[in-house]
Amino acid sequence: MTAAGWILMLVSCGLVTVLVVFCYRRVLRTPRPTEHLHAPLEIDTHDADT
Repeated sequence: MTAAGWILMLVSCGLVTVLVVFCYRRVLRTPRPTEHLHAPLEIDTHDADT
C-alpha cells in the first residue's frame, strides 16, 4: 500500500473511533430524569368496545 493509502486509512479509522467514543460518552453521560411521569390508569381508550 502506498503512503497515501496508509494516511487515508489511519485518518478514516481515527475519525470513526473518535465519533464512536463521542457518541457513547454523550449517550452514557446524559442525566437521568429525577421523576417518572406516568399516565393515570383511568384513561378510557375505547379499544375494548365491540
